Amino acid sequence: MKYEEIRQQVLDAILEASEKGLIKGTSGNIAMRDPKDPIIAITPSGIPYKGMTAEDIAVVELETGKWIDGRFKPSSELPMHRAVMLARSDVNATVHTHAMFATIMAMGGENELQPITPPQCEFTPVGIVPFTMPGSDEVAERVVEKLGAAGRAVLIKNHGMFCCGRSMKAAMAATEYVEEMAVTTFYAKLLGVYEPMPEEGVKKMKALIAKDQAV
Repeated sequence: MKYEEIRQQVLDAILEASEKGLIKGTSGNIAMRDPKDPIIAITPSGIPYKGMTAEDIAVVELETGKWIDGRFKPSSELPMHRAVMLARSDVNATVHTHAMFATIMAMGGENELQPITPPQCEFTPVGIVPFTMPGSDEVAERVVEKLGAAGRAVLIKNHGMFCCGRSMKAAMAATEYVEEMAVTTFYAKLLGVYEPMPEEGVKKMKALIAKDQAV
């Protein structure tokens, strides 16, 4: 099987996301860039994840989006994953989910999601992309724009979230912590005790995290 390693990483990640409740049914999709060839592996469209095998993961050309391998056609959100990888050479893995609280917190459509606990700082700022049709070039362009040169995550109004990282582990960590950020924000606001971390504290945490990752 061609590109077995990255296809297996995509499969393992989608199963993990499903087990953790970040993805339900056939919603959500995950992609991984090959380290040597200009291709990406991505979850297929509309196929249940339970019982899926690595051979079911689609392989497409990064530059053109042409489907070149895999039993099933690639996710309809392929344009979004491709656009981010084409714009960001540092991004090798991307995760899109419809996680419940991230989707709820995207409803406001204006304010960025702010960190409440220190571990969440690494993945901020988390901006909000206005609703555009799923699978469209427009939503892909807006996600790329909102992520900018170094962003790790965005929320998409009435849709979900999109996270990325240098590795699948990093992209999955962003996904989990952004959902945690959304959960803590939701309940804190519901209880009337919402108080995000101070800006100075966020800056110090991000600097400390960056220093640790550089070692």
